[in-house]
Amino acid sequence: MTLPVHLVPSLAGVSPGATVTVEGDEAHHAVAVRRLRVGETVVLTDGAGRSVTGAVASTGKRVFTVDVAQAQEVPRPGPSFVVVQALPKGDRGELAVEVLTEVGVDQVVPWAAARSVAVWKGERAAKSLARWRSTAREAAKQARRAWHPEVAELASMADVARLVAGADLAVVLHEEATAPLAGLDVPASGVVVVVVGPEGGLTDDEVTALVDAGAVSVRLGTEVLRTSTAGVAACAALLARTDRWH
Repeated sequence: MTLPVHLVPSLAGVSPGATVTVEGDEAHHAVAVRRLRVGETVVLTDGAGRSVTGAVASTGKRVFTVDVAQAQEVPRPGPSFVVVQALPKGDRGELAVEVLTEVGVDQVVPWAAARSVAVWKGERAAKSLARWRSTAREAAKQARRAWHPEVAELASMADVARLVAGADLAVVLHEEATAPLAGLDVPASGVVVVVVGPEGGLTDDEVTALVDAGAVSVRLGTEVLRTSTAGVAACAALLARTDRWH
């Protein structure tokens, strides 16, 4: 049976025999919605490589405790994958974040590309970013990831260019590119950046700026994927050529 996973702020220094207290919204969902019971075995993780397994010792209105039986610490996997995701319309942004998290991406960077239909400003920006982060958190728990991804603040073109310039490998997905993604060598360590454009595609100026910063313009194949699925397809193809998937 797959054990339920719950997120806690930190498990640093926690070892078998310790008792961990889970509070707040995470505990409320477990106790009030999932009907968590004393004696049930659960997994706790802090999303920073540490997890523990143990039995629920007590429950309250917005709290429960776990007696730790096993503890595990997983090294951060490499290379690190960063996806710059142009803002899509509707709920496709959350879909993109969900599948990118499930496949193992380490950071998702929302990007206000020139042709992005969605606009993040003011209160809407804060709410949209919160939804992306909540989606990543829940998807990471579902995928049982030891290391949870970060969803960064909204990026500008200059921010994206800097990310590309600092990467060990950077690719920009572009339907008019002639170089295939399949022909690239993936570094064994460092940072891999994948840039995904919006529904309307990237502008010539954006592609030029990204290539000038060090990105390789590539195509996935003859098909043109939606912006919400192109990133996960590209990352899966690249991850398959790393030790992370071996």
